[in-house]
Formats: sequence, structure tokens, C-alpha cells
Amino acid sequence: MAVIKHKEQRVGIFIDAQNLYHSAKNLYHARVNFGAILKDTLAGRILVRAIAYVITTEAGDEKNFFEALVKMGIETKTKNLQIFSSGSKKADWDVGLAVDAIKLSAKLDAVVIVSGDGDFIPLVEYLQMNGCQVEGVSFGKSASGKLKETVDDFIDLDLNPKKYLLNKK
Repeated sequence: MAVIKHKEQRVGIFIDAQNLYHSAKNLYHARVNFGAILKDTLAGRILVRAIAYVITTEAGDEKNFFEALVKMGIETKTKNLQIFSSGSKKADWDVGLAVDAIKLSAKLDAVVIVSGDGDFIPLVEYLQMNGCQVEGVSFGKSASGKLKETVDDFIDLDLNPKKYLLNKK
């Protein structure tokens, strides 16, 4: 389905940083070029908000990454990594991202979900029912097939990995 993107559209970009980080690491042994993704996703339209949902660790190694995102014009929302007594770890922002997208949707013409997580399908359907164009951006190889079918447009980062990755090995 062809979607129309015009310069007057108000866009909100919601970035599931963990999803993209792990996809890039597992598929390409590289880091994500969030600047290139932001530029191509925006496509000359009006940016209302760009928010990256990120996880902080005990080591705090991610500070430079967070600062780089802010310099690109991407807000960061942080949550601490949860470590359970069993040793398992959880780093999940799905509900926070969904709530923010819903809260901001009245001010947006297009919502861009930068994630391949199929858990966002109900969010996509809700936003579409309420008049938003919903676009997905992720590495197609690791993205949910149903999510790719449900969004109005899907940008597959696998089609140009050199552009969307840093330190590709």
C-alpha cells in the first residue's frame, strides 16, 4: 500500500532502542545509526517529538549513547535494567512507548514506531482506527511479519544496512 507523506504532516517517532540494538548486534555485529534512521523516517515532514526508550545498566556505560541521541534531537526516556533473583534480566519499554504514542496521537498525523516487535500490533490498530497513519521501521529479517503487514508503511533497514549501521563488520 502506498502511503502519502507530505511536508505538512506532523510526525511522532517512537524508538524501541533495545529492539533495534539487539537486531543490529545479532544480524550484523554492528551498532545502529539512529541519525540516518531519524532523517529518513521524518522524510522532510514536521517533527513533533522523537523519543527513544532506553535502558540503563548498573555500569552506566550507556551515558555517551544517551547524550548522542539528545544531540540528534531525540528525547530519551530511561528505565533501569531489572535483574531478578534467578539471574534473569528484563528490559522492556513496550507499555511506556504505547502509552506515549496514544497520548500524543491527537497532535500527530503520522506515528512512526521504530521496532520490529509484534507486541505493538494492537497499538498500530488502535492508532489507525483513530485516524493516524502508522509507519514501522526496523530490520525486516528480525521484525514480526504481522507487524509489517499491519502498518501503513514499513521501512526495512535490511535493504540498506551500510546506511543504517555504524561499525559494520
